[in-house]
Amino acid sequence: MYLNREEEYSKGSVSLSVLLVSLAVTVCGVWLVALCGVCGWCQRKLGKRNKPGVESVGSPDSGRGRGEKKAINRNMGNKPVNSPKGQPPDADGHSSVSDLANSLTGDMVMLSPGSEDDDHEGPVSEKLGRIQFSLGYSFQDTTLTVKILKGQDLPAKDFSGTSDPFVKIYLLPDRKHKLETKIKRKNLNPHWNETFLFEGFPYEKVRERTLYLQVLDYDRFSRNDPIGEVSIPLNKVELGQLKTFWKDLKPCSDGSGSRGDLLLSLCYNPTANTITVNIIKARNLKAMDIGGTSDPYVKVWLMHKDKRVEKKKTVTIKRCLNPIFNESFPFDVPAHVLRETTIIITVMDKDRLSRNDVIGKIYLSWKSGPAEVKHWKDMLSRPRTNVAQWHALKA
Repeated sequence: MYLNREEEYSKGSVSLSVLLVSLAVTVCGVWLVALCGVCGWCQRKLGKRNKPGVESVGSPDSGRGRGEKKAINRNMGNKPVNSPKGQPPDADGHSSVSDLANSLTGDMVMLSPGSEDDDHEGPVSEKLGRIQFSLGYSFQDTTLTVKILKGQDLPAKDFSGTSDPFVKIYLLPDRKHKLETKIKRKNLNPHWNETFLFEGFPYEKVRERTLYLQVLDYDRFSRNDPIGEVSIPLNKVELGQLKTFWKDLKPCSDGSGSRGDLLLSLCYNPTANTITVNIIKARNLKAMDIGGTSDPYVKVWLMHKDKRVEKKKTVTIKRCLNPIFNESFPFDVPAHVLRETTIIITVMDKDRLSRNDVIGKIYLSWKSGPAEVKHWKDMLSRPRTNVAQWHALKA
């Protein structure tokens, strides 16, 4: 009887042990399933973070190089995924992916070509438009025919956001004799359709010449502004028949394309209705003095339509082609006149004995050249932020 009770106790102990082991196995199994589920969730999250589409967030001309952008995505892919405070991520991880996209976008904007951090970036290259013309030579009459047909997508040079273009025609190396088209008022896509004849010109002499076309913006009160030029050596053209050409305009080689660059920032405050212009520095300015240097200073004009509203200027930096100014000028600009506002920035060379020389100009508005419009739009899209950009000075 005693032995039977011992056997019963032994059986009870074994049953209890089996129950405990089963419970432990169940708990371990549940824990492992949960762990695997978390790992899969993490993998899904990381997989979404490394999507190629996320890499392209931001402007394609961002200040970062392609290698740097890939390195950023690789580093972020190795970090543990954290959800925002107080908000557990959902099953698909949408919250963290949105946060990642937002963080990347913000990072790209900070390093865009219009940011102060991108100090070494050069000016945005400006498209100057193009010109269509025809060329032909009559052997019977020994006459070279040049037809100026039309221009297309010319840049605006006037305060009103347009230009008054005309064309000068030379047969280089002769610059004394030139022909000109009529002026087309307020037109960025002018049609001239004018024919010019160079009569009594032997074919052998024609082949020694270069056709030079210079497109300019007519200015009634000051020097005409060069828009662009085209040069064609006539010995490289088959002149037996009249042929028509489209040519892109290039910066004029009379010095207007090498006047230097200016770094400046714009800050728009919609609450105070102000635009602050910060003249930071210039580089590679054109030497205007006999000694091979300049005494530069900067004038800033606020324009409303074609009227001058307010002028401010920096100090003069003596004998310097790479001056640093770091001067800020606030202007009152109500929101309703923004589209009719132009800021004209002129870099001048101070001269004690004669009239001050213009080194170069920049026209900032929503309807100027591509580089200027980009800066203007960046300023408006990022209020209360100093948006800096290099600009090439123009004649």
